[in-house]
Amino acid sequence: MKTAFNKYLYIGFVILGIYQAIANKDYMQAASSLGIAMAFDPFNTEQKWNDRPIWQKAALIIHLGLCAAFFGYEIGLADRG
Repeated sequence: MKTAFNKYLYIGFVILGIYQAIANKDYMQAASSLGIAMAFDPFNTEQKWNDRPIWQKAALIIHLGLCAAFFGYEIGLADRG
């Protein structure tokens, strides 16, 4: 898949995930959208992980952490009831 197209899909799913978290307070759907966004790597897909710049690795790891945080928060909220 072309990288430019990946960027649009990545940005679209990230925006959808943030919207679902902020406007709808649906953190499970937000985690799902952010997780799907990770499938569309916005950077050069031909480049190996070890060859990527630190800032690209950091951006993807922070994204993964946010996805996990939304998932954990929703599981924690469901555990209360």
